[in-house]
Amino acid sequence: MHIRALKLATLPAWQGLRQQLWPHHSPAAHRADGERILSSRQLASFLALDDAGQALGFADAAIRQDYVNGCDGSPVVFLEGVFVAPAHRKTGIARQLVAAVRAWGLERGCAELASDAPLDNLASQRMHAALGFEETERVVFFRMALD
Repeated sequence: MHIRALKLATLPAWQGLRQQLWPHHSPAAHRADGERILSSRQLASFLALDDAGQALGFADAAIRQDYVNGCDGSPVVFLEGVFVAPAHRKTGIARQLVAAVRAWGLERGCAELASDAPLDNLASQRMHAALGFEETERVVFFRMALD
């Protein structure tokens, strides 16, 4: 298994994994996100590939300059999304993907790695804890229509 930065050639495999994590987004939206990542120094994505080149998982990251909840400074590398195909979970792939994100953030001067998970996604919360993240706060978001 190898961890590789997203490339144009691996974009279709990455899109397929992303579609599994975020099925409510259109394939075109995922493609646009991939193109944005490929053209930005502030965004990155890493793929876990087996020896045959099959994509097993991915991690998307961003360098955030604004305030990040629970962090002490700026910039912060933020884990925007991480996904491992169900058949390959609990094999260390997520740990290796997050290590790649961590190294990428360190190269860009970040001292902290942050992430989030919905309150009802207990599996994601357990994964974050297993990877060494510490919970910093819980938030409920609100909205009000202005019409």
